[in-house]
Amino acid sequence: MSNSSSYASAASVPRSEGEILESANVKAFTFNELRTATRNFRPDSVLGEGGFGSVFKGWIDEKTLTPTKPGTGMVIAVKKLNQEGYQGHREWLAEVNYLGQLSHPNLVKLVGYCVEDEQRLLVYEFMPRGSLENHLFRRSSHFQPISWNLRMKIAHGAAKGLAFLHSDMAKVIYRDFKTSNILLDANYDAKLSDFGLAKDGPTGDKSHVSTRVMGTYGYAAPEYLATGHLTTKSDVFSFGVVLLEMLSGRRAVDKNRPNGEHNLVEWARPYLTSKRRIFRVLDARLGGQYSLARAQKAASLALQCLSADPRHRPTMEQVVVVLEQLHDSKEEGNGPRPQLQKKQSSDRSLTGSRSSSTKGNNKPASPRPD
Repeated sequence: MSNSSSYASAASVPRSEGEILESANVKAFTFNELRTATRNFRPDSVLGEGGFGSVFKGWIDEKTLTPTKPGTGMVIAVKKLNQEGYQGHREWLAEVNYLGQLSHPNLVKLVGYCVEDEQRLLVYEFMPRGSLENHLFRRSSHFQPISWNLRMKIAHGAAKGLAFLHSDMAKVIYRDFKTSNILLDANYDAKLSDFGLAKDGPTGDKSHVSTRVMGTYGYAAPEYLATGHLTTKSDVFSFGVVLLEMLSGRRAVDKNRPNGEHNLVEWARPYLTSKRRIFRVLDARLGGQYSLARAQKAASLALQCLSADPRHRPTMEQVVVVLEQLHDSKEEGNGPRPQLQKKQSSDRSLTGSRSSSTKGNNKPASPRPD
């Protein structure tokens, strides 16, 4: 697969399930193969559980993609769909549709899928450092605070993934950009995961896609919530929320905060507009790891992405350019070396780190035609 995927040329044509599966550039596994790879889906193979189902750790041969003994070959993450619900099947098919054809260094790699009787499974590359959500918000010896430069590196990588999706090569609106869907490899390189809610972008002279409102509360753009009109600028707003979470170390929505601070964007916006008051927003755990100029530039970028008027938001390509200037690879350092905890799962993540703030939030905010 190459970045110049031919996906965009067929994106506007609705395709059947058979056509999607036939055109996917990934392996069609048998259920027995995945049962062997995960040691019969043993409980101690569980990486996490969420709304989709359970995520299991497994091993396959790198070349033949056949099951191997635990600890040998390539490590994989196997998502096993709960055997109920049409929405779950639609999201499973959407994952195969997009990740089966699109390839980019900042998108998680889909290795294959399984559809056998009522069984629906997805097989991904294993992401050893788990989700950005865990590194930002879990307070434990396993997850040390990540440095300013690592945060900028991760933001830059995630922005490049979104920019690729919005490009003419893909023309996809992600629709569920949040910290639990940003996974990190061994080098803290960010990869976008979970394409269950992704949609093809508008075609021809259309300015938007009309769809029922889906996603996670706290991240969705205001005009999308109000109208159901989806554009790439909807993703840009969500990116601004995540960038603000990375700068502040606070969740997008946190009911445990004092009154007036439950919604991160509403609370932080006044401080982001003042060069002298942005320190009220910045994560105290970062200490003096950044210059005032860089902090102001990052805060200004977040504020632009969070503009109430989508026309005033930058494109993701423009965001990438700014973050390239903020991300200094020479100052990255090795970063913390946390060990992942087992059985922690985000509701839709490949390592499955559970998120108490987002679990169950991927529900329609209001009924709209899809």
